[in-house]
Order: sequence, then C-alpha cells, then structure tokens
Amino acid sequence: MEVTGLSAPTVTVFISSSLNSFRSEKRYSRSLTIAEFKCKLELVVGSPASCMELELYGPDDKFYSKLDQEDALLGSYPVDDGCRIHVIDHSGAHLGEYEDVSKVEKYQISQEAYDQRQDSVRSFLKRSKLGRYNEEERAQQEAETSQRLNEEKSQASAIPVGSRCEVQAPGQLPRRGTVMYVGLTDFKPGYWVGVRYDEPLGKNDGSVNGKRYFECQAKYGAFVKPSVVTVGDFPEEDYGLDEM
Repeated sequence: MEVTGLSAPTVTVFISSSLNSFRSEKRYSRSLTIAEFKCKLELVVGSPASCMELELYGPDDKFYSKLDQEDALLGSYPVDDGCRIHVIDHSGAHLGEYEDVSKVEKYQISQEAYDQRQDSVRSFLKRSKLGRYNEEERAQQEAETSQRLNEEKSQASAIPVGSRCEVQAPGQLPRRGTVMYVGLTDFKPGYWVGVRYDEPLGKNDGSVNGKRYFECQAKYGAFVKPSVVTVGDFPEEDYGLDEM
C-alpha cells in the first residue's frame, strides 16, 4: 500500500477494538504522530498505548494497512473520512472486560465518615442552611402543612357520609352526587371526600391503587378536596350519559 500525504487538517473515523463490541466516531488531527494517536485512543478503548496494534480499514471495511510507524503522521496514511481504525489489544485483557461494570470496584463510605467531610454536598448544605438543613424554613413548611391539614379536617367534619352534595372543582362544571367517604387516604396526603356521582363523570369505582374506600360503578367514583364540596338538598340530575 502506497503511503501518501493528505492536506485536510482533520479526519473523522470510526474506532473499534478487540476489547469491546461497539464503535466510536471520532475526529482527529492528521498532524498527530501514531504514538500520539495511540495515547488519545487509550481514553476511547481502554488499552494501554504500548499494547496497541492499529489496523486501518476503508469505508467499505476493506483492510488497507497497519499503522505501525510510531513516528509517522496519521495523515501520511490513506486515512479518510469514514474509515475505521481497529485497535488490537495485546495487554492480555479479554473481550467485554471493560464493558461489565459489575466487576468495577465501587467506592463506599460510611454515613459517619461522610458527615465528617468538609467538601461534600451535605456539608455545603449544612453551612449554607439550605434544603432540609434550613431549620427556619423547614419549621415554616411544617407549620403551613399542619395548618392546611387542620383546615381540611375542619371542612371534612362538616361533610356527613351519605349526604347529597355538589362538587365545584376549578375549571369544571358542577357535578352532583352522594358523599360515600370522608377522611385520610393512602394515595395522597390530607383529607379527601369520596363521591359517587349521579352520572359516569368520575375516575374510579371507589378504589385507588387496589384499596377500596367505597362501592360504586366504574367511572362513577371520585375523590375531591373538602373545599370544593357543598352539602345540601341537591336533587339527582340526569344528563342521559348512561345511554351513550
């Protein structure tokens, strides 16, 4: 194979290796010596530069030549865009050895030791009193949550199970039904009112995530916040949805 000079400053090639099954597309300067090029390939394939044997293949995957002159420039070989340079590893490593992360030793540190570090995120948050380490902000959030929960509890206590009601959720038309459940739930915090609508305008059958709170037909049940429920003498309305 005749070695010729090429003037383009960079070339985009595919890199493959005997140690792994994937290819990487990279761009390199043609002015690199093969020795310098091997050092850059260490970061791509994981092989030591001293243990590399390089083969050049054309865009059609046809073998061109070996890149075996350490002081020769990469551009002195017939390397063009789309070519593939295959790295043969002679370090004794095996195919896939650098792909199996389960074999990588993981660094672990105890909670006690981590707490002693001054350069950790936890230490920074403590010094800056941010996040859960901001006692004032956390106390305020807890107070607001407690106040909201007490308000919901007070509203919920005025909604008897079995009473007729009208639900006026934001952005929705009023919906009438019967109160079937009032209290805390497992699916979301706070107090909720379970309603069996007169028509199939709901989202469930009185159960959420496998837990049943009340009985009703599918699409007739819904859970809403006490603040959107009004209890009163609301006669049943028929929109004819059962016939659709």
